[in-house]
Amino acid sequence: MLPFFKPGLRMALFGARLLVAFAAPSLVFSAFAHETHPAAQKAASPDESAFLAENDAAMTKMMNDMAAKPSGDIDRDFVAMMAPHHQGAIDMAVIELRYGKNEQLRRIAQEIIVSQLQEIAAMKLAIGEQVVPSAPAPTQPDKAPVSEPAAHDHMNHMNMTHGTKN
Repeated sequence: MLPFFKPGLRMALFGARLLVAFAAPSLVFSAFAHETHPAAQKAASPDESAFLAENDAAMTKMMNDMAAKPSGDIDRDFVAMMAPHHQGAIDMAVIELRYGKNEQLRRIAQEIIVSQLQEIAAMKLAIGEQVVPSAPAPTQPDKAPVSEPAAHDHMNHMNMTHGTKN
């Protein structure tokens, strides 16, 4: 982007570029997702096979969810496409936490989860949608859902850490 544009204008231009990019039929994107992220092919281990299968499912869900029908409101359309994109990043980061061994990448995955959740919330708030508290991300496939009080405590911790109040 050109450096003389203000940050708000840069974001608006970015959003406009995304709207144009996602104007194509969802079939094209779905086919593209499957070509660039093939399902579990010749996995070296059961963990890698599970990782590849879960990642492929996350990518497919993200691409399908990003194919939002235009509403006539550019801002809402932007959020309707970007929220699933961010959720896809969260889902892939959770999968890294389940199967990844590299501590540096695991920390990056944790940061992705936090930052993408915050961005989804900020976008929804910007268009007047209510934001529901999030629960800690499960990192084990067989882990039971977290109880409501634990999810609330997690949000309080996030809000205190980032200077906002409930």
